[in-house]
Amino acid sequence: MKNLTITVEDSVLEWARVEAARRGTSVSRMVGDFMAELQQREDSYERAYLAWRTDERSWQGGATPEAPPVAAVPRKIGSRRKTGQEGA
Repeated sequence: MKNLTITVEDSVLEWARVEAARRGTSVSRMVGDFMAELQQREDSYERAYLAWRTDERSWQGGATPEAPPVAAVPRKIGSRRKTGQEGA
């Protein structure tokens, strides 16, 4: 493992110390875990994006499923809402 030096506002460091104590860990471990989680999330997103980009079926015509029909919304034809500003 390597060491890392970071610069943060005093209020952020105070919060991190309290939060680390609440979690029963150190600020260093908490920051390391956060960065590892962020890396895992980004890697998962990148893999999903690349899988989508290389999926040939999504680029061929007719290969996508047809959208379900939209339910008809009943409307009164010719009726208008009165706003009190007609003819003004």
